[in-house]
Amino acid sequence: MNRYLIEVAYDGTAFHGSQIQPNANTVQGELNRALSLLMREKTSTFGASRTDEGVHALCNFFHFDSEKEVDVQLAFRLNGILPSSLAVVKIYQCKTPDFNARFAATSRRYRYKIYSKKNPFLQNRAMFFPFRLDFDLLDTAANLILQQKDFTSFSKKNTQTKTNFCEIKHCQWRQNAETIEFEIDGNRFLRGMVRGLVATQLHLAKGDFLLQDFTTIFEAKDCTKAFFDVPGYGLYLEKIFYPEGQFLPLLID
Repeated sequence: MNRYLIEVAYDGTAFHGSQIQPNANTVQGELNRALSLLMREKTSTFGASRTDEGVHALCNFFHFDSEKEVDVQLAFRLNGILPSSLAVVKIYQCKTPDFNARFAATSRRYRYKIYSKKNPFLQNRAMFFPFRLDFDLLDTAANLILQQKDFTSFSKKNTQTKTNFCEIKHCQWRQNAETIEFEIDGNRFLRGMVRGLVATQLHLAKGDFLLQDFTTIFEAKDCTKAFFDVPGYGLYLEKIFYPEGQFLPLLID
């Protein structure tokens, strides 16, 4: 049995999230359908990172197994039948059959985009937020996030995770010509965590509560204390990192 890894990119507004679910259009569902058709056997994929409805991915990965050797034209053929909102970027063959797209990842990078002046070309690509923000407070809040380990207050309820501890490796706000962007790297992220961090920091920078209350929200370990009121379409799964040497030479580029 061979294990393969597919790198994909997608427009999240076209899907009800990445993870397959009944009676809903999802990234995983479209991949399974297309692979099963081309491989001429039922083929199931397993994702590296779950994204919610509306969340975009510049890079996400799914692995699948097959006793057949992958045709070198598989990426081209997949892109021919997948919807325009979902693209296969590359396909790799894993060195070992027990490689897991989710658990083998060492870190993930997310980015949240915000714009303050009306721009039709950023609609559904970033969040419109026409309010004055204290950027010094945003920088201070980002530094405080780097010092945290327990993100219980920024996790949605009813998740199946065994721990809410995460290691944040990088966390920063950037001001660009048209957008304000929050970028964060970590070994893992809880469901809703990045949007919770973004929303809560925006409320802080808008003056809705004081800086010391931001620390108190972490200490409370209660998601009702945080804010989650930012849309999914401003969020991008930007990169997933794996240790070197996990894959055989690139099959398709």
